[in-house]
Parts: sequence; C-alpha cells; structure tokens
Amino acid sequence: MALHEGSAKPDERSLSVNPFYGEADPVSGMTEAPPKHRLPDGPTPPSTAYQLVHDELMLDGNSRLNLATFVTTWMEPQAGVLMAECRDKNMIDKDEYPRTAELERRCVAMLADLWHAPDPSAAVGCSTTGSSEACMLAGMALKRRWSRREPDPTARPNLVMGVNVQVCWDKFCNFWEVEARLVPMEGERFHLDPQAAAELCDENTIGVVGVLGSTFDGSYEPIAELCAALDALQERTGLDIPVHVDGASGAMIAPFLDEDLVWDFRLARVASINTSGHKYGLVYPGVGWALWRDREALPEELVFRVNYLGGDMPTFALNFSRPGAQVVAQYYTFLRLGRTGYQAVQRSTREVARSLADRVEALGDFRLLTRGDQLPVFAFTTAPGVESYDVFDVSRRLREHGWLVPAYTFPPNREDLSVVRVVCRNGFSSDLADLFADDLTRLLPELRRQPHPLTRDKGAATGFHH
Repeated sequence: MALHEGSAKPDERSLSVNPFYGEADPVSGMTEAPPKHRLPDGPTPPSTAYQLVHDELMLDGNSRLNLATFVTTWMEPQAGVLMAECRDKNMIDKDEYPRTAELERRCVAMLADLWHAPDPSAAVGCSTTGSSEACMLAGMALKRRWSRREPDPTARPNLVMGVNVQVCWDKFCNFWEVEARLVPMEGERFHLDPQAAAELCDENTIGVVGVLGSTFDGSYEPIAELCAALDALQERTGLDIPVHVDGASGAMIAPFLDEDLVWDFRLARVASINTSGHKYGLVYPGVGWALWRDREALPEELVFRVNYLGGDMPTFALNFSRPGAQVVAQYYTFLRLGRTGYQAVQRSTREVARSLADRVEALGDFRLLTRGDQLPVFAFTTAPGVESYDVFDVSRRLREHGWLVPAYTFPPNREDLSVVRVVCRNGFSSDLADLFADDLTRLLPELRRQPHPLTRDKGAATGFHH
C-alpha cells in the first residue's frame, strides 16, 4: 500500500499510536523485557520502569475485595498526602525528627487513656511495625520479669495461651526459647478456656496470653474470667501470673462498641496490651502499638533512652529504621475521628458483618460459627447434609469472581472442622456486601450439582491471613 505524501512510515506510525508498547521504546531503545533475576546492564527511564512494574502488579488481587486480611485497605486521601510527606523520615531518629516522636508519644498516651491505664501519663509504650513485633516485645518483658524472680538458671520458662493464637506467639516461643503451653479447642469452644489455662501454669510460667478477637472466628476470649481464674490460682498457690492481652483487632473495637466489657488495664492482672494500628486502628500497614500499664511492668533494662527536645524519650523496639509515615497517619486518624468517629466507623463495620452473616445463613447451605457481633468477622462451614462441595470449593469459586476469602482447617482438637472466614473492614460497604452475597448465591446451584468436593489437601489453608 502506497503511503500518502507526508505520512509517517509504518514503524513511526505504530510508535506514535502506542509508543510504550511499540517494537522499541523510543526513549530507552529497549526491544525486550529487562532481566528479572539480575540487575539490568544500564539504567531505565523512570516512565519505563514505572510502567513495567505497574503492569506486573495488575495481576495482584484487588485489596478492597480481600476478605481474608484484617489490614486496612482504604484511608482518606488527606492521610495519603501526609504519609507521602513523611515517608522519608526515619522513625528511629527521634532526635532528628522530634515532632514525629512527639506524635508517637501522644498516640501512646491516647491509647493508655482509651484502655483505662491507672495513670495514662505513667503508661509506657511505643509504636512497632505491627502486632507481631508488639507481641515479641510484650513476651520479652514477661520473660525478663520472670527471670528476676526465678533464681534457678536451669529452669525453663513457659507461656500459656490458646491454640488459636496468632503465629507470632509460636515464633516468640521459638526465638526466645520459651515452652508454649497451649489450651486446645474443645467442642464448640474455639478459643482459650480460663480454668484450663490456669491449670497449665506453674512457677516457670512467665504469663498467660488472652486474645481479644481470635483470628480463627472473630470471637473475644474471656479476659476478665481468665484474670479471675489466675486470682484464684494465686490464692491457692501464691503464683502471681501476669496477663498480656493480644488486642491486635479487638483493642480498637471493644472500647467503642463494647464499653461495658472489662478486658483492659481495669483488670490489675493485665500487664500489657498490643494492637495493630493497621487493622481496626484504620491505618495503612504497617504500624502496631505495645503498651504496659506502668513502668514496673516493663523492666528498665529493656528500655533505651533518647534525648530529644531536652527531655527523655524511652524507646523499646526490635526494628530500627522504618518510615514515620504510619505513626503520623495514626495520629491523623485519632485526631480526625475522635471517639465518636471511631464508634461510628466500627459500628457500621459490625452492622455490615452481622447483616452479611444473616444473609449467608439464610441460604440454608451453611452453618455459622460466629455472627460478626464481636469482631466484625464471621466464620461459617457447610451445613449438615451438604456433601457435594466443601468450604474449599466455596473459596475457590469466589476467587473466580475476584473475592479473596480464606478457607482453612481448625487446629487441635478440631481438625475435623473446616470453615470460610469473612473479615469486614472500613471500606467494605453494604453495597459491596450485597455484591458478595449475590455472587455467593449465584455459585450455589453449580456447587450443588457437583458429584463430590474437589480433591485437595484440606490441611492447607487458602489465603488465611491474620
């Protein structure tokens, strides 16, 4: 075909229509993809590098449709701007960035007040990269306090907790050479039993972990009953066992929606509490918080001190360099929402969870284990008589529609139970819940026609996230 006078040549025309995806990038001259497992020979223009990375990330799931994770997936744009402004500030450099350090201190004071510390101004705490690091810090403090009162250097410390605890507690026991004493699940009890926990304690128990919001089903563990059982144990034996509350999720739900529930520093036996700011603290990952009721609960030798603003700033963390952006975003969110704002957000999230749980139950194919009335989380399994498919088939088919919903088997002594869990977060609106329910409803006829569940290793979870 003849070209009109003044028209572009075929290769030029293709580049003008689609310059980036043409045969050769007009700026970089790249004719093939860059190497993936070694450094390229030379630099790549920023627009090219961005497009290559951007395109590959399109294959990730949509975080807003991820009902496996507890982690915040939506914040206001103003928070994003603040985070961008602070991402180059190193949180560990408190003397160089004193205002960022001051915002961290204010967040600790706000949480101490929220969790009813006897004297919020005397509470000790710090930010972390998440609840996992916060739990490590709390466990270290428990072990150090135990070692002070245990003169026998050959004694082996132990930590008592439910089998449902987050995997970070298994890591703590492994890393710091502590025996994990686990209370198993029994029947329809899917978390720790207070009396069973007390019976596992002895003179080498560094503490008991109570979970305010189990990741397996969203239920609260009975912290007050646990403390009462340990009070009775002390009366009988003299053993004084402290409690750490792993409030990764529930510590930012209960203060606003379950104000009459006593689980925090109002209980004298509660020595420390952690939470994830990047879960129901409503901040992008990753930020967590660890607090101790007073200075006595945190051994002084574990605290490092930084002089800033002519004052004393205690620091106690495992990580070193990390951006200050998430701490700033946490302070922004506290300032932005206040108590009534948090209450409104968390109430809306719980209402979405409860309503969606009711709709799932109404389908008739499923049995609810929890209903979203504690954490905004519910778990369900197939109803008796449903034999053509299982929860792993449900998870797989929902993923085809973009929904990331985990299916997994419970730990001992309930390995026979496999469930689907739905985590509702801020940003998972009632409209999205309607879409989820509609997709699940449309899948059922085809699932019911299966001759049997698809073969798979039921011990392997599909996308179980804490």
